[in-house]
Amino acid sequence: MNMTEIERALRELRLSGIADTLGTRVLQAQAAQQPFIETFAAMLQDELDRRQSRLIERRFKRCGLDERLTLADFDWRFNAKLPRSACFELHTLKFIAEGGNALIIGKPGTGKSHVAKAVVYQATLQGYDVRYVEADTEFARYGLASSQEQAALLKGWVEPDLLVLDDLFLARRIADVSAELLQAIVHQRYKLRRSIVITSNRVVQDWGKYLADATMATTILDRLMHRCAMLEFEGKSYRMKEAASRIAIASDSA
Repeated sequence: MNMTEIERALRELRLSGIADTLGTRVLQAQAAQQPFIETFAAMLQDELDRRQSRLIERRFKRCGLDERLTLADFDWRFNAKLPRSACFELHTLKFIAEGGNALIIGKPGTGKSHVAKAVVYQATLQGYDVRYVEADTEFARYGLASSQEQAALLKGWVEPDLLVLDDLFLARRIADVSAELLQAIVHQRYKLRRSIVITSNRVVQDWGKYLADATMATTILDRLMHRCAMLEFEGKSYRMKEAASRIAIASDSA
């Protein structure tokens, strides 16, 4: 076999990681007079790296995020009131292995969604099956779906290792069907010991009002908070800071 034939065979065997670096590895081996076993090991590692990269990409696409955020991107200096240690503890993902939950509650613009999305991205990198859901939007979509579509949506939110419901109760009152959906998700995931992270601007004491059912709120919170980290976000709004910066730049340019 010549090099072209070898590359074609590798692609037929779905060994594109080796195929893509074959020429480089051959030149490297010739230049360094490497033993065959070292060259072969490097080529196998190329294949493993390619497969791992593709697997991570598939998990990311499936999780529902549209951006890759990390805690390193976060400006911790702007808001000293944030529970920094608790955020980094959540980011270790130990709570997923323990079947725990997290409630991130606080004022708008204080970074709750950023932290939740960073946890989602880290979990995809660590091999977890994750779903990120903008709660009000997706719950409304569920309410308009057929019964068959609703069953598929519920299954997709119950089965992953981690489910993140972002901005729950953003519109305050949610429809009865959404309230029942939330209860079903929490109940089923609790039985399976699968983790939920919820972010919300609404304090838990008011959830009964937004669900229009105090008993349902108690049932949901009882399961959520059994094994749960509570993170309270106070302080200044990052969005207001960014808006002020844009206004200042526009004024300077005028």
